[in-house]
Amino acid sequence: MRPVTVPTLPGASFPLPPPLEGLRRLAYNLYWTWHPEVRVLFSRVDPPAWARYRNPIPVLEGVVRWEGLLDDPHFMGSYQTLLAGFDRYMADGRGRWFAREHGRQPGGPIGYFSAEYGLHESLGLYSGGLGILAGDHCKAASDMALPFVAVGLLYRRGYFRQTIDADGHQEHAYPDYDPTRLPLVRVAGPDGTTLRVPVELPGRTVRAAVWLAQVGRVPLLLLDTDIPENPAADRPITHILYVRGREMRLHQELVLGVGGVRALRALGVAPVAWHLNEGHSAFLLVERMAELTRAGTPLEEAIERTRRDAVFSIHTPISAGNERFDGELVRRLATPLCEGAGIPTDRLLELARGVDADAAGQFDMTAFSLRVSRGANAVSALHARTAAATWTGVPERPIGGITNGIHPPTWLGRPVRELYERHLGADLDDLDTGPPASRFWERLEQLPDVQLWDAHQRQKLELAYFARGRLRDQFARHGEPPATLEELESALDPEILTICFARRFATYKRAYLLFHDEERLARLVWDPARPVQVVFAGKAHPADRPGQKVIQEIFTRSRGPRLRGRVFIIEDYDLRVARYLVQGVDVWLNNPRRPLEASGTSGMKAAANGAVNCSVLDGWWDEGWTGTNGWAIGGREVDPDEARQDGLDAMDLYRILEEEIVPRYYERDEETGLPAAWIALMKRSIASTIWRFSTTRMLREYVEQLYLPAAGVEPAGRQAQDATGAPAPVVAAGGRVVRGGEHPRGRSSPDAAPR
Repeated sequence: MRPVTVPTLPGASFPLPPPLEGLRRLAYNLYWTWHPEVRVLFSRVDPPAWARYRNPIPVLEGVVRWEGLLDDPHFMGSYQTLLAGFDRYMADGRGRWFAREHGRQPGGPIGYFSAEYGLHESLGLYSGGLGILAGDHCKAASDMALPFVAVGLLYRRGYFRQTIDADGHQEHAYPDYDPTRLPLVRVAGPDGTTLRVPVELPGRTVRAAVWLAQVGRVPLLLLDTDIPENPAADRPITHILYVRGREMRLHQELVLGVGGVRALRALGVAPVAWHLNEGHSAFLLVERMAELTRAGTPLEEAIERTRRDAVFSIHTPISAGNERFDGELVRRLATPLCEGAGIPTDRLLELARGVDADAAGQFDMTAFSLRVSRGANAVSALHARTAAATWTGVPERPIGGITNGIHPPTWLGRPVRELYERHLGADLDDLDTGPPASRFWERLEQLPDVQLWDAHQRQKLELAYFARGRLRDQFARHGEPPATLEELESALDPEILTICFARRFATYKRAYLLFHDEERLARLVWDPARPVQVVFAGKAHPADRPGQKVIQEIFTRSRGPRLRGRVFIIEDYDLRVARYLVQGVDVWLNNPRRPLEASGTSGMKAAANGAVNCSVLDGWWDEGWTGTNGWAIGGREVDPDEARQDGLDAMDLYRILEEEIVPRYYERDEETGLPAAWIALMKRSIASTIWRFSTTRMLREYVEQLYLPAAGVEPAGRQAQDATGAPAPVVAAGGRVVRGGEHPRGRSSPDAAPR
């Protein structure tokens, strides 16, 4: 099965010496985002430009002294080797998992629609976990040679950049991205000019230009309404991700769904299955119905045929995360699309009827997508049970559970990555290659403790230097004196146990839990023999005032006399900040209010690097915790009194820190001076997560449980599902097969005292 190819117009017209023309191919494929050696190559072209932009296009456009590079044998050797590796990667996917297992079966690609994509910090197409997952999904589809095409929107103003002022208030700024200076090219239409697709709206037709972001073998089509053909009032439709205005948001989602289908049709791309990643793209289902009814198909048959090859992922049990629009607004904006196709808007509103008391008169995008999809999945085993209870009676089939994963090559720090490759023979571009002996995560005991610890400490040192620079800039902007800025030179000492809490600052994630007893926390972090330092990072949506208040409270406490110098909050949490954090911390803390965390993936990224999770048994950790690979806060029972539950969980968190985490981290082997028990815990953390919670495993499940059935294909060698919806077994250290639900309720490890 050949990958989807998309005709394009030339990108930026910067000149390159003929021997280095291959740099253009490397620059315009986001393959470099998960191959650090390619990023190093671009950084050597112009180090200051790379440090400023972290994007190869402006680097290559600049004034480069090519003669020195052409005469540098090391640079030229690296260039030729990396270009040859890239060309091999792109030329042939026959040895990859999908081609080996299912390559002859479907007759076309999977069409994947998402409102956001987290591919790299230079592309402001994401806000948080949903987008990061979508980006990792595309990268894994490329690695596995899955025929796949993705569709989204080009946000020229992106998502907001966060600053925190001297009083702890979150401030919002929206950048202005120039697409011609990003690794994007315009998609060519049949007439040889930029492809533009029409979307009918009341009283006019808006046109969306199409850009291409090539993600390895996977094309990502991005729709852009900011073009001269559109009136000034319509050009900003695609400017801002998750714009606050509800009517503008609905305009965006019409462009994404309707325009996305039309872009694929214009390119002659015929997906065999359509995957809606959340309900934002639900209008693709309406457009596909309309295609059929315009051709004479009766409406109910058109609905059934649309349902037959559509699949849907639901990502949150939180009401605010499930998109709804006023029914009259939908009726007004969707009428031009529906009238010409003979689709009564009342029928659409009926299909979009929600399940709670607020559902009357609302167009619920999640309910609509569930009713017009043949299969739906939640993003963890626990979330599947929560979603099934929430959406009882809406989908025709039960909501399954496909637990999220991460793309390890994107998230591993270079020291740890090189250790896996050098000592264990890991091929991170293809976790499924070869015999069972190639499963490097099952051979982690072979890693010398000293080398794993040294690699971890190097990543921890890199985090310290990065965080010091960010904090220095932040406090200098606040007007802090030089003496205060100088103190930051010793902040985040790599010898001190480092804990991180980083995620979106929604209140249900309880970022404040660690501060429940500030005096107890202060004793913990300032213990003279066994100190602790804590790093926070995260954004709250501009409309989320309670979340912003949590940020202000944490910032204020971090600058107070009890915690100053041991607790820090780093502003503008993005992909770059996230990489440093997951690669460099010792403990990843997550304490949402169960069962409101659908999955979460940041803890998976930290675990792959050797960090240890300490988390509430929610989302992925409910099935990922084995009892010996980290700690569980609290139990699986939920107290309806939220304040009392917060208090219980806070007390258990303090107990785990004081009695288990801190002592184990600081215990040193008398002969080696290493924390041997902690390193053993790191190895169990890696072994139990790096495959089980990878996008490779995740994509296998999507293909065999959703994509191939939607394409009308019975997967070869498909494994039977556990009728209870229990997660797949996890192999713990020592080869014992365990499940998350086996362990005693409320115990953080097998030898911990029960609550």
